[in-house]
Amino acid sequence: MIQVTFLTNGGKVASAPADSNLLRVSLREQGGIPFKCGGGLCGTCKCRIEAGLEHTDAVKPKERKHLTEEQFKAGYRMACQTFLHGDVSVSWAPLAERRAAVPRAEPAVAMTTSAQDKPEP
Repeated sequence: MIQVTFLTNGGKVASAPADSNLLRVSLREQGGIPFKCGGGLCGTCKCRIEAGLEHTDAVKPKERKHLTEEQFKAGYRMACQTFLHGDVSVSWAPLAERRAAVPRAEPAVAMTTSAQDKPEP
């Protein structure tokens, strides 16, 4: 068994079999890593392997669509694409911080014409 420490979730520690998927361990053990699709499409599960990066498998092509080489070097991975071969400690930006970092577009104002605005024939 390996140990996964979810640093952002108060240091919660979970045990899992070797070769487990990081996101699945988080879901099963309520680790708290944010996710949406679970399949490498959205990038929501981006996290940082703070310790034990050498215990993760090779970077997948889907991860390369969401993360840069600099991020990989800093220990970032997508939890849904990462399989674990040994103990790791993982952190992530809490959802509130992620929302604050993403600028939101102003809602478009619909331009409608009512019957009162139309000229009479």
